[in-house]
Amino acid sequence: MLTGINHITIAVSNLNISLDFYCGLLGFELWVTWDKGAYLTLGDVWLCLSLGEPSPSSDYSHIAFNIAAEDFTIFSKTLLENGVGVWQQNSSEGDSLYIYDPDHHKLEIHSGSLQSRLKSLQQQPYSGLTWHKKL
Repeated sequence: MLTGINHITIAVSNLNISLDFYCGLLGFELWVTWDKGAYLTLGDVWLCLSLGEPSPSSDYSHIAFNIAAEDFTIFSKTLLENGVGVWQQNSSEGDSLYIYDPDHHKLEIHSGSLQSRLKSLQQQPYSGLTWHKKL
């Protein structure tokens, strides 16, 4: 039986630049590095950076990270002041900043939870929305 996500691995073109981004800007903790990769953590998230040829997606696929509502504005401002690129404007509940990493992998910094999203869907449901569980 599956119990959750074990880890996320993304290909990066330059390990040092990616470490500066994920550890220096986003606040990940660095555990180990080797010639072709690194293991980082952020809370319970284990991220593997693997040196290779990135092939970022052009669709909506992305990784979203949690942030407390009171930290969102200053954190977002810091990212933007450091030249981090934005790939989409927020149109959902809660504060979100949709950013690119150095290899143009799509990330989101989001203040909210599944519960807050579901509550907002009670007020403004998506087209064709069907509920399969009760809140």
